[in-house]
Formats: sequence, structure tokens, C-alpha cells
Amino acid sequence: MSQPFLFYTGPTPNGHKVSILLEELKALYGSTVDYETKAIDIRTNVQKEPWFIALNPNGRIPVLVDRSRNDFTVFETAAILLYLETHYDKQKTLTFEDVDELSEQYQWIFFAHGGVGPMQGQAHHFLHYAPEDIPYGKKRYQEETKRLYGVLNIRLNGREYLVGAGKGKYSIADINVFPWVRIHKHAGIETLDEFPHVKAWVERILERPAVKAGIAVP
Repeated sequence: MSQPFLFYTGPTPNGHKVSILLEELKALYGSTVDYETKAIDIRTNVQKEPWFIALNPNGRIPVLVDRSRNDFTVFETAAILLYLETHYDKQKTLTFEDVDELSEQYQWIFFAHGGVGPMQGQAHHFLHYAPEDIPYGKKRYQEETKRLYGVLNIRLNGREYLVGAGKGKYSIADINVFPWVRIHKHAGIETLDEFPHVKAWVERILERPAVKAGIAVP
């Protein structure tokens, strides 16, 4: 029998956001959220082929196909996280029911989706993949990445997680940004010592078994 989800992904921060959440949900709810992984090597541009464009017109990973809901297809990482939370986290363990806390969660998800991910992704590009050396690009995006880490550091001062009362609760707000910060060295940021609250947060999240499993996918 097929697993409930078909997950197209690769070993990227955006892919790991979804695989971490899938592993967290599987730990909570068992086989109802099990998934089959199809590894996509983005270096070959297979994600630009017509069959994949039919799944995601933007031609990017990850993509989730929900076989248990008539092959409903979801692309964009934040949209996938919210979809999974809406339909499969029945106990709301990794999200919130209070409307104000939900608003805060959305704010930090959108902060990461429009900030850390794109800026750090550009830092990766100019540092490692650009066909020519562009010092301005390297400096611009590395400094912007560090600035955004500083924003996270302010938020995490006195807190364990980004959203929730008191010290906060581990949620998809954390899952949505953690995979980028985890690979800070790839952005030329050798240590997180400058951001002690972020450093402790990363270490805390890395201790979770589902996180370890999720970052090993595919």
C-alpha cells in the first residue's frame, strides 16, 4: 500500500523544512503521515521538465502530493507547512489555536520566507556558485544574512522558541527558519557566537530525533 504522501525534494533548507515537519508529525501520529520520497537533483534541471512543471509551475522543490486527499498537490515550503498543520496536526502540537499566537506564527513564517531564506540563498550563490567573482554581492548578502540573524537573536532573548507564551513553544515557525540557520557556515558565517540566543536555539532544535531524521532526507 502506498504511503499517504509523495514528497519531491532535495537536500536543501527548503526541502528540510518539510521533511522535518513530516518526521515530527509521524512521531506524533504514526503511519497516517508516512511519506514516500522522490529525490530531485536540481543540478540536472529535472525540476524544469514538463512533468514537474505540471506539479509546480515555478519549477522548484519541494512539492507534496497528498494521496489521501485525491492527490492534492502543494508547492511553496510555507504553504506546505501550513497545509500539513491544518489537516494533520489534530492536537495542534506544532502550531497554535489562539488567534494572536497564530498571528505571531504567521509573522515569523513570513519573516523567514521573505528574509532569511532569500538573503542567505543569495549569499550561497555569490559565495559558491556565481560564474564570476562579485565582491559586492558576497558582502551585501552575507551582511544582510547576519542582520537577519540579529533579528532572530533579539526575539530569542529570554525565549526558547520564536512563538508562544513565556519561553515559547516549538512550532512550524521554528521549523520554517531553522534549516537555513543550521547551515550558516555555507553563507560564510563560521560561528553563531555573535548570536548566542540563536546558537542555543539551533542546538536545542538539533537535539530532537525528528529533526535529525528530517535533515537526513533525501
